Amino acid sequence: MTVRPRMHLAVRFPAAGDTAVGTGPPTGSRIAFPACERLARTAERGRFDFLLLDEGLRLPEHRGRLHDLDPVGWPEPVAVLNALAGGTARLGLAATADTAFGEPYELARRIGTLDHLSGGRAAWRVTATPDAAENFRPGGPPERDPGSTRTAEFVTVARLLWDSWTPDGTPRPVTHRGRHFDLAGEFGLPRSPQERPVVIHGDESEEARELAAATADVLLTRHGPPETARARRADVRRRLAAYGRAPQDLKVMPAVTVVLGDTAAEAQERAAGIRRQRVTPRYARYALERLWGVDLSGHDPDGPLPGIAPRSSDPETLARVGRWRALAEEKGLSSRETVIEASGRQSFVGTPDAVAADLDAQVREGLADGFLLAADGLEEFVDRVVPLLQERGVFRTEYRGATLRSHLGLDHPAAEG
Repeated sequence: MTVRPRMHLAVRFPAAGDTAVGTGPPTGSRIAFPACERLARTAERGRFDFLLLDEGLRLPEHRGRLHDLDPVGWPEPVAVLNALAGGTARLGLAATADTAFGEPYELARRIGTLDHLSGGRAAWRVTATPDAAENFRPGGPPERDPGSTRTAEFVTVARLLWDSWTPDGTPRPVTHRGRHFDLAGEFGLPRSPQERPVVIHGDESEEARELAAATADVLLTRHGPPETARARRADVRRRLAAYGRAPQDLKVMPAVTVVLGDTAAEAQERAAGIRRQRVTPRYARYALERLWGVDLSGHDPDGPLPGIAPRSSDPETLARVGRWRALAEEKGLSSRETVIEASGRQSFVGTPDAVAADLDAQVREGLADGFLLAADGLEEFVDRVVPLLQERGVFRTEYRGATLRSHLGLDHPAAEG
């Protein structure tokens, strides 16, 4: 009998690309703790693997001024997750934390503390945002690092620190001499109940994919066509052998959005309505300014696309403008309607049965190990889709372990050194 692969599910808050930036229903403000608490409890009720909180080291700017579509602010993720650890029992708690600034010891200590407080449910999503340099040091961003060597070394040192205590509770000295970091001392925390926090990477570049093969437990990717998803997963799994790892040691999870309806037509109508709601006239003008590279504050978003040429010689930008013009002309669209039409469509749109079948098929066909859902619509997904996945036998009905590694089906790493 063929055994269906088990699906992994996680939720991200706020979802990447949200133009509404989570300031109102259904997700609530990312500053208001009750919104985060409700989201975490809903995810745990749905037996999700983990909740991922995004990081924002600086407020976004547009044309030299604060982007007024994002006035809410960004709390520090680990602090929020420390609070959520007391209100949840099994849900994994993943914090996005930056490697462009700071020291590995400090970050390893924060994530390690969360791992202990939560009983082994912590994860670190690795990211690097040098554009936030003004908030950390004068003189601009650190030296450009096209090979991601600082990030790679940062992760290596953090893992050394987490692994430095023996299982019987004996601290061992940690010595590291590298290009970016130089330390010799002892880590202040013993090994956690899951031995080491889960490490999560993104799939933004060739270097990032190689680093994920070496050090990641979870790889977050963009959702794409089946052939692209299959090739991406196969590529990173192929790289694992060079680091002595097996294919099951890394879970590939595309970021997706879901819109449900009682009928397929209703789901499509809801999906279109959500896109219209998110692409406000103000956001449409913002999107045009970013693409055209000029001030369009006087442009009517309900009128035609700007008649001027974009201020860019970048072939990709010019090609995109060309596609937008062709789309607007073909369908007789206004500027705002063009942005709505050209914006990324939701990944899964349909009835709960259809969405459950599609998710199941993508895991069964080797396109993904699971999915990272946007926060919007989580309660409806948990109530209407998760039971169908459980009926299919592809998603847990109860947590079988207490740690995030157990949820993900990952081995607990042995003490090294």
